[in-house]
Amino acid sequence: MLKPPGMTSSDAVVLVRRRLPKGTKVGHAGTLDPEACGVLPVMVGKATRLFDYLVEKEKIYVAQLKPGIETDTQDAYGQVLRTAEAHVTAERLQSVLPQFLGTILQRPPMYSALKVGGRKLYDLARAGQEVEVAQRPAQIHELRLLEQLADGSFLLRVRCGRGTYVRTLCSDIGRALGCGAHMGFLLRERTGAFDIQSAHTVEEIEAAQDLEPLLLPIDAPLAHLPRVDVDERAARFCLSGNALRPQQLRGEPVCGAPTRAYLAGAFAGIGRFDGQAFHFDAMLLEREKT
Repeated sequence: MLKPPGMTSSDAVVLVRRRLPKGTKVGHAGTLDPEACGVLPVMVGKATRLFDYLVEKEKIYVAQLKPGIETDTQDAYGQVLRTAEAHVTAERLQSVLPQFLGTILQRPPMYSALKVGGRKLYDLARAGQEVEVAQRPAQIHELRLLEQLADGSFLLRVRCGRGTYVRTLCSDIGRALGCGAHMGFLLRERTGAFDIQSAHTVEEIEAAQDLEPLLLPIDAPLAHLPRVDVDERAARFCLSGNALRPQQLRGEPVCGAPTRAYLAGAFAGIGRFDGQAFHFDAMLLEREKT
């Protein structure tokens, strides 16, 4: 889904659920802040069981860095904490970006959904409570200056791993520049196999008579995982979710790695090979009813 600014990730799930038969499970993979826009994977039906295999993938963002102003939320929607003269050139910005590549440490912002003591940080922040939040590692694979805008802000392209706070990245870059900064806006272009070109807008979802043509095959975002095919003579064991012996598989399972399993060309589920047998973590095929 192409989530617009102002919509929460939960709102997106509700929008899709309302267009489906009652009782259909719907979830999302990877929360996108309400003020941000871009790609939000929405999972329907059995696909909701694949959450853990989707959220680990890298993400690509375009973020606006606005030097000279720090806010309590680290974005444009918070209260201004500090202002400073900022005459940052593209060359100056380019000189500090390399220090944020690779594995870096981030302190999650108080205005985030991270839980401490069972409570979300943004609930604590709104109640005026400050808690010490430990730094955690984040992976920044690419950090590139795209453009300097007329107002003195900059567009950055960020390719990063799971759990990266791009607004915290902008705030930390501002400190490295010596003038502070916050994130103006955020667009998520890609998350894992889902990209902005194939995302559907709210208007497209609301106008569709049937959502089925808008849905990707359940295994479409899992192509990065190794694959095995189940011998059709072992179909009844597969459909029962039983462990499968190596001779019942075609392909070379990678020991310990999440692996796609197919039966007669149909996606059967995700499992792992422990060196002796293949065990299903998520069985998605069902026996035909007679």
